[in-house]
Amino acid sequence: MRDFFKGIAAIFVSLVIFLVLLEVSLQIYTRLFIYYDVEMSRYAADVKQKSDNPKIGHVHTPNARAHLMGVDVSINSDGFRDEEYDSQRNEKYRIVALGDSLTFGWGVEKADTFEVLLEEMLSESRPTEMINFGHGNYNTEQQVNLFKEKGLKYNPDKVVVFYFINDAEVTPARSNWAWVSKLRSVTFIWSRVRGLLTRSDSGQTFESFYSALYEDDQPGFIAVKESFLELQGITEERGIELQVIMLPELHNLVDYPFAAEYAKVATALSEIGINNIDLTDSFSGYEDPTGLWVAMDDAHPNALAHRMIAEYSREFIEKGVAVDE
Repeated sequence: MRDFFKGIAAIFVSLVIFLVLLEVSLQIYTRLFIYYDVEMSRYAADVKQKSDNPKIGHVHTPNARAHLMGVDVSINSDGFRDEEYDSQRNEKYRIVALGDSLTFGWGVEKADTFEVLLEEMLSESRPTEMINFGHGNYNTEQQVNLFKEKGLKYNPDKVVVFYFINDAEVTPARSNWAWVSKLRSVTFIWSRVRGLLTRSDSGQTFESFYSALYEDDQPGFIAVKESFLELQGITEERGIELQVIMLPELHNLVDYPFAAEYAKVATALSEIGINNIDLTDSFSGYEDPTGLWVAMDDAHPNALAHRMIAEYSREFIEKGVAVDE
């Protein structure tokens, strides 16, 4: 029995030493090289904090600073990746941009985000300020509730929602174990396990996963429609113009897999009177989509793709019509 417990203790000590060495090695490695899963865990640990509103889940920590995916990220005092904006209105036309990590500008310099580029473009015709409410890992329900909590005080003239295919996911509960994401070894091991689990499920691809979100009985898609209906009521009551711009998923732009899903979203929006546009056709035929990615393992739009989004969105935001109409 004594030998048995000695063996268990030896295994335990060896495991602890292995994990410590792995953690130290990964801490060094991830300071020299970009590893997507680690960068996302650092974003969660260093930039986000829990929200008291379960329909929001998490928000950015005011005045947080981080270096993520090779670029500096600065959060203002109200929790946005943007300049400081006074809630007191000035003479400028004011737009609130709602969205997820694409609107946030994951992996690109702030100056290269489509939100900043649009602000510059729109200011050519009239002085405009656009406030970036984009948060990574947000869905439509979270975006709308963030606007209710923080956006109304800015009294915008217009709200533009930048919609993405995964915005129909169910709002997750904020984990009490978020601190674990600071450990590189945990992130590394979990990403490997998750990859193995995904590959072992031969019937599940990311295309089929996203498509399944848009079945009529799915709670995430039901929440999308309910959230847009609520936002439409709020903006209409206050005389705020509301528009939705659907952004393409950048893995396959030749034979786009989510046309039917975006068509369902467009129909739902049009039925309640929300003006919308799908930018997918503007990107169609781009045979090498990796040229639009921030990294080879990360299909978030890079600086070129952000500029394309800004250019293709400009006229719709200015005039409320699609570029090709």
